[in-house]
Amino acid sequence: MRFNQFTRVGITFLMLAVIGVPVAGATPKAGSRGHFRMRKSAWKRHGQQQIASDRTREIQEALIREHYLNGQPTGVWDTRTAAAMRKFQADQGWQSKVIPDSRALIKLGLGPSHENDLNPDLMGDKSFSSPRGAEAMAAEVPQR
Repeated sequence: MRFNQFTRVGITFLMLAVIGVPVAGATPKAGSRGHFRMRKSAWKRHGQQQIASDRTREIQEALIREHYLNGQPTGVWDTRTAAAMRKFQADQGWQSKVIPDSRALIKLGLGPSHENDLNPDLMGDKSFSSPRGAEAMAAEVPQR
């Protein structure tokens, strides 16, 4: 007798689920798309917002040296500096929408410094010499 009662309750529950009786809180609110949405301006607060003035001055000095910019370096990323960097990148055959491009900074001699790297030989610097020569390392390998 109890089996039939549980069966009826179970069948009733399944029928309600199949025909789509909404569960509390399952329907999206009016005006929403039914998923989590961040504010549009939230991403703008992350990451570097502008180039530091000392780095801008270095870039301007390099652009002046390469004859893409005239005058004295000011340390302010202005329209003249942006136009000079765009022209430099375009003359190299690179994209000119994102400025400064990392390739342009490296070409201007403003790339990363590898003087304190643990493995400078992996960075392409050929001045690295092993503290122990290959002969010393080979002598430690047992021969069979």
